[in-house]
Amino acid sequence: MALVGVPGSVYTPARGTDLPGFAFGHGWMTSAGRYERLLRHLATWGIVAAAPNTERGPLASDAGLAADLDTTLSVISQTRLGTGDITVHPERLAIGGHGFGAAAAVLATHGAAAAVQSIAALFPAPASPNVEVAATATDIPALVLGAPGELDTVSWNPLPMRTWLGDTATLRVLPKGNSRGIVEGRSAADWVLDTGGDKKVQAAVRAVLTGYLLATLTGDKQYRPFTDPEEVLGGIATLDPATVEDDGLDLFSRLLKS
Repeated sequence: MALVGVPGSVYTPARGTDLPGFAFGHGWMTSAGRYERLLRHLATWGIVAAAPNTERGPLASDAGLAADLDTTLSVISQTRLGTGDITVHPERLAIGGHGFGAAAAVLATHGAAAAVQSIAALFPAPASPNVEVAATATDIPALVLGAPGELDTVSWNPLPMRTWLGDTATLRVLPKGNSRGIVEGRSAADWVLDTGGDKKVQAAVRAVLTGYLLATLTGDKQYRPFTDPEEVLGGIATLDPATVEDDGLDLFSRLLKS
């Protein structure tokens, strides 16, 4: 993708035409390479997965990453990939990300050039106020994934994100693990930011995300349970925001509590 000014990676099946496509945004202070196994896994299931490797610094812009995600979808859906025998259907596109990247993905749906069919917000994190505006204006299916004890904190906001996205969204909560477990491998920064990976979390995310994308982008009925809020997927149940009590804490108090 560097040829169009957006450095990043694209993972594809060996061959195929009119395939579903997915653009993924990385978390704050990390890179697209830390999600390689996840993106490769999607490709083995017939999904073209691409991730821009931009906005990696401490002052990263969610709007900047959102624009790059939109560009990424346009590139993979308008360009023949591989040796020219791999194509993505322009109406089988989804967008998603982790943490900061999830917020950017939601932001990208607002006025996107690509026709996005579904969203996957994996352990979303607070970003600019524009994300809430974009989420409330969105009416496409969305999967929001969260971790116990990290549904509405200073660092993570799956519960507010689900509320903003409305009834077209489903919030699922892992039975164990944390929001940082999705990141693969380790780096020097992980010892400071506590972003070490958790293989059980990664396996769960791969399964849920793959099934969800196959259900929303291909229409394959056998994957319909992945879009059914009543289904419990490997212990990952749906959480209804209406059943969660507001703790009444302001942002400063939550920061002290965390």
